[in-house]
Amino acid sequence: MQFLKTTTNKYLFLVSVLGFIAFITIYDFKIYSNSEWSIIIALAGAILLLNHHPIVLPPKGNSLSMDSSIFLASLFLFGLDLTLAVLLINSILFAFTQRKIVWWKHIFNFSSYVLMITGSFYIFTLTGGSIGSIHINNSVPYLISFSSYFVMNVIFVGTFFILAAAESFESVFKELIKEALSPYLSTLMLSLVLAILMSSDRIFGLFLFTCIAFLLSLAFKQHFHLFKEVSEKANKDFLTGLNNHGYFKEILVEEVAAAKENEQPLCVVLLDIDDFKKYNDLYGHIEGDHLLQEFGSLIKTAAEPENFTVARYGGEEFSIIMPNTTCQKAISFMNELRKKTNDTYYKGVERLPYGCLSFSAGIAECEKETYNISELLSKADQAMYAAKDQGKNLVHIYNQYSEYSAQRSLSLEKELEEAEQQLRIFLSKDVYTYRHSKRVYQYAVDFSRLLSLSDYERKTLILGALIHDIGKIEIPRDILNKKGKLEPHEWEMMKKHVTWGREIISTNKKLEDLIPLVELHHERYDGNGYPYGLKGKSIPKLARILCIIDSFDAMTTERPYQKTKTFGEAIVELRACSGKQFDPQFVEPFIAMIKQLDDTGELLQVESLVVNR
Repeated sequence: MQFLKTTTNKYLFLVSVLGFIAFITIYDFKIYSNSEWSIIIALAGAILLLNHHPIVLPPKGNSLSMDSSIFLASLFLFGLDLTLAVLLINSILFAFTQRKIVWWKHIFNFSSYVLMITGSFYIFTLTGGSIGSIHINNSVPYLISFSSYFVMNVIFVGTFFILAAAESFESVFKELIKEALSPYLSTLMLSLVLAILMSSDRIFGLFLFTCIAFLLSLAFKQHFHLFKEVSEKANKDFLTGLNNHGYFKEILVEEVAAAKENEQPLCVVLLDIDDFKKYNDLYGHIEGDHLLQEFGSLIKTAAEPENFTVARYGGEEFSIIMPNTTCQKAISFMNELRKKTNDTYYKGVERLPYGCLSFSAGIAECEKETYNISELLSKADQAMYAAKDQGKNLVHIYNQYSEYSAQRSLSLEKELEEAEQQLRIFLSKDVYTYRHSKRVYQYAVDFSRLLSLSDYERKTLILGALIHDIGKIEIPRDILNKKGKLEPHEWEMMKKHVTWGREIISTNKKLEDLIPLVELHHERYDGNGYPYGLKGKSIPKLARILCIIDSFDAMTTERPYQKTKTFGEAIVELRACSGKQFDPQFVEPFIAMIKQLDDTGELLQVESLVVNR
């Protein structure tokens, strides 16, 4: 059979068959009295009405339907047979009114409800629950029945999503439980409320519950629309109507996490309107605002068919998130957009240098080792300014082997001088760490010359090497100065220096590119490092390089808690830990550098310091 070729369809078929077998086996097919038919029709009608008016919950707009509340209330009051009759009538009416829904969904829903209702009924009776009235003595059976109903629902729905979307078991069920647990259990508890109302007067109690649920639906719907309206205002740029800078970053964090988890490509674009200041000077800010509005509309129209997220990044800068998009597809899209922008007439653009509206754009692709969105945006920003530097009206892809915008940053010498001034704070507290940092810095200078690093990466590695241990300023003096092995709680505090180092340099925007090196230089290639236990290429490249340099100097420098290794012994240790603690890609090149420096007599003169840490 063609239908059973996929795993998903096999699963749907299996559940459907089990549900129908359970229904045919258990259902009594008896003739109901008029009063019973009135209850069945009333319950099925109430479910149908409330399914059309679910309670919509902010912030994501998840729907909360009362059908499970009615099914369970019916189960507790009237038993399994009548409840299955309600389900059958409701399913037929629902299929008739919702003919646009594909047939297999109706069958699957009916079958899964049969299994959930039947399972809950037998669990309820087996745990001592009694049908016919609501009583405090049934509290435990009610709770167990609710829980089993919820678990079965999560299993049926979760398994379908796992098979259909090829997602992991853990991620699907974690998301389902997080999203559904609280609202779903609320609807189950409402079944007791309905059962209590119907205990006094069946039809009036059901009518009262349905009215309350309907009014709640209207109230929550208004509340959700208001919430959505306020949220959109908070997340939108007032001038262009696009996403604003802050919301763009929130979306980017989510998209980067999803791209890494699913190993899918993702590109980010930053683009800047060329000569916009000149346009403002010529025509004034009001016309400039109109130009921004029209250009924003142009980008949005082009991006919507591709499901790209567009935002106004600030001023005349815009940004685009391109999920599931390679660099090749991104640059093709951006060049088409650039040409369309050139060909679209805007009032007064003929007086601009190109005689038309143009922009310069930079594209950066998210990689597995991308540390955070700041690093990704920094790369896109560098590529954008490279396009500007080369004459504007261009689109550039970030290339780690290219040198970008030396004019836009302070000279390396000046930045090193500023970093060393901050580092001198160690002198009053920890002479060893200061001197260790200076040696690691020198190794980084030498090693960066041998590696295929861009000017930006080389500068970042050298600066990061100089201040990588700056967080130790927060370590208590008695721990820093302790001779001998640290106690477990002292070691835990010592490990926090990477987190404290991140917090210290985060206060200086010029040093934000160094955060991965300061925070992650104790991560291990095998995933057994700290603070996050990152593994392999998920650790940024420069942090993996710094880990080797830092460890080599630590091994070859005498300290109270560790015997000094010779350079030869340290080289043996590097090789032994290659692929475990260290990235094997950089171990041998570093060893070759050490041997070369040793042969030429240029190795650092490491003092035999028996000083405090």
